[in-house]
Amino acid sequence: MNTTELVPLAPLVQTLVYTAIGIVIFSLAFWAIVKIAPFSIRKEIEDDQNMALALIVGAVIIGLAIIIGAVISS
Repeated sequence: MNTTELVPLAPLVQTLVYTAIGIVIFSLAFWAIVKIAPFSIRKEIEDDQNMALALIVGAVIIGLAIIIGAVISS
């Protein structure tokens, strides 16, 4: 018995492709947030401990995750 009979490759390849696409979209979104902001996001969150900014960045990331998940599942 071949291992290809046990594990269908199409769903595995699709999962890997969608994962790569999701990571690229997340990276582009975070890059856009950093470029649009008139201040250093890293400095504001880490050094100044700006919790409001951290919540906004987190909300954007969660929103993108929901959108990407909905697109992939449809």
